[in-house]
Amino acid sequence: MGSKIAVSHVGMDCHRTFSRLTARDVNNRVLFRRRLEHADRQQLRTSLQRLPQATPVIIEGTFGWSWMADELSDCRLDPHLANCRAVDKWREAKRMAKTNKLDADLISQLWPEAERWWEVWLAPQEVRDQRELLRYRMALVQMQTATKNRIHALLHRHGILNPYSDLFGTHGRAFLKQLLEADEPLRVAARQTLSGHLRILEQLRKQLAQLTRQFRSAVQRNDQARIWASMPGFGWILAYTVQAEIGDIRRFPSDGKLARYSLLAPMAEDSGEESGETPLGRHVGYMGRRTLKWAFTEAAHGAVRKSLRMKAVFDRRTDGGKRDKNKGYIAVGRQLCHIGYACVSKGVKYMEQRPPRPGEQPPAVAATVSCPESGQPDHPMTRPKEPRRKPGPSARGSTCK
Repeated sequence: MGSKIAVSHVGMDCHRTFSRLTARDVNNRVLFRRRLEHADRQQLRTSLQRLPQATPVIIEGTFGWSWMADELSDCRLDPHLANCRAVDKWREAKRMAKTNKLDADLISQLWPEAERWWEVWLAPQEVRDQRELLRYRMALVQMQTATKNRIHALLHRHGILNPYSDLFGTHGRAFLKQLLEADEPLRVAARQTLSGHLRILEQLRKQLAQLTRQFRSAVQRNDQARIWASMPGFGWILAYTVQAEIGDIRRFPSDGKLARYSLLAPMAEDSGEESGETPLGRHVGYMGRRTLKWAFTEAAHGAVRKSLRMKAVFDRRTDGGKRDKNKGYIAVGRQLCHIGYACVSKGVKYMEQRPPRPGEQPPAVAATVSCPESGQPDHPMTRPKEPRRKPGPSARGSTCK
């Protein structure tokens, strides 16, 4: 596969069944091109091991990149992940056609770039395993919701009214059990369908309960996840979600970068003459982690109910909850993102009251003395009674002789 000494960096265009590889030297000249088949995994490893150790290999962050990155690491190579959107825009700027061969050539040209504008974070195996379990739970929740909707639809088709607010609570399950045991109003086929849906729902609940216990144990073992769990509106699931999606928070140089990655920072697309009115067309971005946006927005709903500080942010943005409630929850989620970044970076848990800054005087403590002659504690709205004075000569109306 060519000389081990001459190879400087490699670009790899990965597909489901094969990959195209382009190797270049220090002068960015093409040394060789190869097609690697994925069916024989051992043959793939043998081909990769012929490259010099620690050779940078650039792959695009498309579907299925993780297993190839693991194979490259096992072969003692240095994998790097490229942003597929940025690479696609670069291809359009260079006016290049899109073929498998040209894609590998284009990716291999990224390494000599002065700035790593194309590179994105390659999540380690531990973080990817956490995300795998998280997406598994999300799929189970979607299946549970779909199963409940099918049960509701079955009862609606047969004209059965639900007498309980929660059909799948204690009383609702007892009601469904009675429908299975009675001959009417459900027919045999409907009872068989309802019984199958209930068995599926029971199995889904067991799987979700097992994952919830596993997530709680993982949060308790992780220092950063425990800090996220101390934030208002966060529970075990949301703390695990944020920690799994963020990974190492030190990869973000500021809280603003994390907010943009979480799709919580508004982006402007203004053009033309300015009218002085509120600009239109602002959005929260599209390149980032949608799961993080959901987690922070979901936590914002609970934070508004539990935290006076977050309630003030929500009221200020929505004029007391009268308008733009969705934007208000996004603003609260962005505030949670900023505060959480500061807490995790400093290794401290969330506090509702802001700690004093260096050199700042602590807030004044209310006096504990009682108001004279009242028996009530001294309060700014209460004026203590002044002691009585004996009337002087002027008060008695006497005149000087």
